[in-house]
Amino acid sequence: MVLRAVSWLACSAVLLLPSWAKLSGQAAPVPPAFRTSSQLVLVPVTVTDREARTVEGLQAKDFRVFEDKVLQQISSFTAEDAPCSVGLVLDISGSMRSALDGAKGVAHAFLETANPQDEFLLLTVSTEPEAAPRFTNEAARLEESIDRASPGGMTALIDTVYLALNRMRKANQSRRALLILSDGMDNYSRYSQSELMHVALEADVQIYAIIMPGISGGSPGGGALFRPSMAGKPIDQARAREGPNLLEELADKTGGLHFHAKNEGEAKDAAAKAGRALRYQYVIGYQPSMVGPTGKWRQVRVKSSVPKVHVDARDGYYAP
Repeated sequence: MVLRAVSWLACSAVLLLPSWAKLSGQAAPVPPAFRTSSQLVLVPVTVTDREARTVEGLQAKDFRVFEDKVLQQISSFTAEDAPCSVGLVLDISGSMRSALDGAKGVAHAFLETANPQDEFLLLTVSTEPEAAPRFTNEAARLEESIDRASPGGMTALIDTVYLALNRMRKANQSRRALLILSDGMDNYSRYSQSELMHVALEADVQIYAIIMPGISGGSPGGGALFRPSMAGKPIDQARAREGPNLLEELADKTGGLHFHAKNEGEAKDAAAKAGRALRYQYVIGYQPSMVGPTGKWRQVRVKSSVPKVHVDARDGYYAP
């Protein structure tokens, strides 16, 4: 069964803008990147049901926003289906040898959800991170690059995601996300988990992860789910959980979604849901009721009065 994080944020970071925006249910342009201003905080929000399907058609009255546990007054509200810049992080390392064909199929399924204005950057995980030279909106060319990828090497997953977050600074669309297709293992990165998390918290990028241990290409039942009990020693079990846990936390704190897929069919379904969720979002604006010191982390929580839905929004932002 596909699993999701407990609390996640939307595809962009919390945005801070001048207070000219008006409360409205109509689509409005979202600024191109994270901005610091003390006047208006914009929080992109994704709402999904119990099956991780995107919930559309909500209004401002359906939400409540808290900053540092203090209820805020919503001053602007938009809903839109907007194009995205997406970094596609494909794990082709040795640990994914049996799962790579399935992962390629999942990548193709995700690209089928693309908006014609979307742009993509392919990055591959192996001994050394590799990234395409530039973003492209030519999905066919990107799919050819994916099909040519062959498995092998050590797994520098953290280093590759770190590189991806830095490369996303050159994205052209205001909505930015990473989609990570991996088993979550890492055995060769130079950067630490804490260093990666620090960069992720500051980036204007939502992280989605489809965790695919043991998936093979072919029929939906062709893969076996990895279980920690299959590892020989407790330390191996801990290491096996560490990578997937990191991907879950990255998604949780940046407003994305994470999925655990037991087979290729579940992974493709997750890719379609991720594609829809990162494109259709609500953007809620408010003026902070309290002014704190510069550089202080401000916690943001978004809740909905609509029953049986899950609200994903970024954990917060650093005060300008």
